[in-house]
Amino acid sequence: MPIEMAPEDFDALVDRALDQIPDEIAALVRNVVVLVEDQAPADDPDLLGLYDGIALTERWGGPMMDLPDRILIFRGPLLDMCDTEEQLVEEVRITVVHEIAHHFGIDDDRLHDLGYA
Repeated sequence: MPIEMAPEDFDALVDRALDQIPDEIAALVRNVVVLVEDQAPADDPDLLGLYDGIALTERWGGPMMDLPDRILIFRGPLLDMCDTEEQLVEEVRITVVHEIAHHFGIDDDRLHDLGYA
């Protein structure tokens, strides 16, 4: 049975997951905004998160006035897949780490090997 959670409480879970990223890694994340959306895109309704940007490994040249990359965390699908708050906390953590890994150029195959896919 999916669980229910107020949007502000879900946002706090995402904040907590971000706070758990080691400082030495978090310091390397630049020009990225993390947003919570209620639902995933209609063409992939079960999607838990999405990295929308150019991975650091794909960039070239110096810093520019680029818009920030985006990490989207989809509240609805995460709530739908979890039966307990403890499970939700863990799934949010995994999803946040997964999407930040994409910012560093780590692909889904490697994430799967590491237990994050």
